[in-house]
Amino acid sequence: MFTVKTFEELTAEELYEILRTRIEIFVVEQNCPYQEADGIDQRSLHVFSTREDGRVTSYLRLFERDADTVQMGRVLTLEHGTGLGGKLLHEGVRLAEERMNAKKIYIEAQCYATGFYAREGFVITSDEFLEDGIPHVVMERITE
Repeated sequence: MFTVKTFEELTAEELYEILRTRIEIFVVEQNCPYQEADGIDQRSLHVFSTREDGRVTSYLRLFERDADTVQMGRVLTLEHGTGLGGKLLHEGVRLAEERMNAKKIYIEAQCYATGFYAREGFVITSDEFLEDGIPHVVMERITE
């Protein structure tokens, strides 16, 4: 169901569709101009689903934050209410633990989505803060 690739393994078409979808959601839909290409993609593991036409329907990226912590980010889905987001999050957690040996998974979650992450075992570990004008909190999941 999900494709999992390093940056070097992505095709040009896959990378284009990933960036297109991330910009559509995080820049255009949320009316939040920020530097989407942040230099982290090259060291990330990319997890995504696509339709038959190649359109990315869900996405997240994982990268090492420090020796024991994997950060998850850019979590999105175009298909709301289908369960796809929950499946994507579950797969991201599994990959962080099994493939990246994470002892802790860190995410900066938009406040409205904390319940979504809590269902997968994440807990809020910070006060609310603004990231690009949007309220966020740090959430973590301890894997040991």
